[in-house]
Amino acid sequence: MISSNNPFNKKHLKQGMAMLIITAASFTACKPGGGSTTTTDSTAAVTQTTDTLTGGTPNSLKPTGPKPVWAPSIKPQMQAVLEKLASYHDKPIPQLNAAEARKNHTPNDAVMAIMKENNIAVPVLKVDTMGKDIPVTGGHIRLRIYTPQGSEGPFPVIVYYHGGGFVIADLDVYDASAKSLADQVGAVVVSVAYRMAPEMKFPTAHNDSFEAYQWVVKNAASIKGDPKMIAVAGESAGGNLAANMAIMARDKGIMAPKHVLSVYPIASADMFSPSYNKYIDAKPLDKAMMMWFAKIYTNNLAEVKDPRLNLLAANLKGLPPFTIINAELDPLQSDGEMLATKLKAAGVIVNHKLYNGVTHEFFGMGAIVPDAKDAMDYAASQLKSAFKK
Repeated sequence: MISSNNPFNKKHLKQGMAMLIITAASFTACKPGGGSTTTTDSTAAVTQTTDTLTGGTPNSLKPTGPKPVWAPSIKPQMQAVLEKLASYHDKPIPQLNAAEARKNHTPNDAVMAIMKENNIAVPVLKVDTMGKDIPVTGGHIRLRIYTPQGSEGPFPVIVYYHGGGFVIADLDVYDASAKSLADQVGAVVVSVAYRMAPEMKFPTAHNDSFEAYQWVVKNAASIKGDPKMIAVAGESAGGNLAANMAIMARDKGIMAPKHVLSVYPIASADMFSPSYNKYIDAKPLDKAMMMWFAKIYTNNLAEVKDPRLNLLAANLKGLPPFTIINAELDPLQSDGEMLATKLKAAGVIVNHKLYNGVTHEFFGMGAIVPDAKDAMDYAASQLKSAFKK
């Protein structure tokens, strides 16, 4: 996350905070005032899947102000989300501790509010959900299991890891992504609530994630899954975790995933990359937030050079095919590009796609952001193709 040529320390953190103007459009984990919680998992039956929108449509969404200076190419629907997020006037994340940050509004909150205000219907998905706790070293973690309706399976399985810098966010914040993948791929999706910092420091999130992957490999049949057809996916910190699952499976002799979907992953220790410099004060993720995540997740700042965080320093040979999706207006754009280059150099099959005019966190916004719907369609097609091979 921080360049090895520019060691991260308290002085750099203070300088970075002073240098950046952070607005209230920061993304966080939980519903306002609710603390760090995960709602009760439930099973809900629906009769059909539809993308039909009643009332308003994404094309009718109009931002109210000028485009941000840092985002002259931003799409109107994406700008509308950021404006709604800013309207909550939450305190910037780097000024908060983790417990406080988890109470801020999220991009998902902004999307749901926009849909309600504009009478845009939530797409109906043919997916049932259930929750399950599994043991991991030193405790238990929660899984949310999304199962396609209309068949007894067995289905292919996607183990999904949410974002949030290893510090914030939860299963609810990324529910739309996991549920959409289950519906569009026709796969069981197992979303993993790995333990986070500061309560559990590095490498707990990575270890929990791998133990969850191992559980799925061993127990896929019990959740209507095909144990020979397992992929991994994740966004941001979760994109890093998904990549690590392939590496750890290779190194520990566990069955490798068929495919890795890594959406705007944390992949580099370099916070002076082209996209970090260009989008230093982007929203909903900026450089100061990444510095904050790095400080909180690591036990000491030298750990940011660990290959599990700095994937560019990892051994990437012999890994399954990757799909990497990036947003243009995102400090992590270069991370994804550099990871794709490194994987190709290691002989790994990689499909890398960049979406212009959108920001970090756009992937799960398909109900109102057209590029997000396209990205989900693309990801689903890549996974379906991988499961057919």
